[in-house]
Amino acid sequence: MGPLEFIYYLGYSFNKSRSLKNQERLPHKVISVGNLTVGGTGKTPAVIAIAEEAKKRGYLPCILTRGYRGKVKGPCLISKGEGPLLSVDEAGDEASLMAEKLRGVPVVKGKNRYEAGMFAIRHLEPFATGEPAGEGKSHFLFILDDGFQHWRLYRDMDILLIDSTNPFGNNKLLPMGRLREPLKEMKRADIIVLTKVQKEAEGLYPVHAALTTEIRRYNPAAPIYSSEHRAMSLRTLSGRDLPLDVLSGKAVLAFCGIGSPSSFRETLLKMKTDVRGFMAFMDHHAYDSRDLQRIMGNAGECNADWIVTTEKDIMRLKGFEGAENLVALSIAFRAEQSFYDEIFAEG
Repeated sequence: MGPLEFIYYLGYSFNKSRSLKNQERLPHKVISVGNLTVGGTGKTPAVIAIAEEAKKRGYLPCILTRGYRGKVKGPCLISKGEGPLLSVDEAGDEASLMAEKLRGVPVVKGKNRYEAGMFAIRHLEPFATGEPAGEGKSHFLFILDDGFQHWRLYRDMDILLIDSTNPFGNNKLLPMGRLREPLKEMKRADIIVLTKVQKEAEGLYPVHAALTTEIRRYNPAAPIYSSEHRAMSLRTLSGRDLPLDVLSGKAVLAFCGIGSPSSFRETLLKMKTDVRGFMAFMDHHAYDSRDLQRIMGNAGECNADWIVTTEKDIMRLKGFEGAENLVALSIAFRAEQSFYDEIFAEG
């Protein structure tokens, strides 16, 4: 461990110890979804998929999120389950995306997720009344977005996502690498999910033997599942949906500001698009009119038929006027059914 890593580790250890000493518990079940690395695991689509599955199984889920880079401070409602109530600048791009895609699932923002959860209980029906809607097994459920390092809130279950294409970077802690925590902290995970796994021809997920062996060094007990991030459709800046095949064989200028830009580029290449240009911005980049002019200019220079970005990025472009050939690629998290059975097993 180098000197910069050691300084980071000291701060990390102090924060963890202090948070655990002051840990608080919500009166309903909490499932955390998070990772060991900075960005790139596909966490937002996973949170959306778990929330949707929870609804199908009779739960009443509510997402608690930090709302990274959202300007509104303190606990607040991003969505009551009927679409965003705040702007992207106020809520943050990932939180806004969850609010836009999920129906019937409220999204609450707060740096302190315990306070956010109690805010939800006070302000959301049926959480406020304590009476689940409908008949049969309806249970309240909090889903903690990006919660693996949020020790301040007690979790009933920790789901750890690991990017199968680039699991741990160079295995170094920040700022020298991508790790938020040492690898030994995998031991805290109740369920581990390998993301961005490419299904084999027979429809089965391949076994990542070396990665599984590495994980088992630190966590010998947690079940390990495979998942993929599947391209589903396209959406224009004006909100019009288009099928994926409009990109087939077409010249494309792609850009993104996400944790793993290379994975986005690989997805486009697998779709048989002609990627003539690719622009990578910093994760959560705040686009302005000059950025859009550069993007449009580069698209013109490479004679691109389409300009393609991610759903997270297009959230940050709302309010700008853009060409109708600017589209976002919609990605869905897909996992083995046994993964969801494990999450929602009674007991």
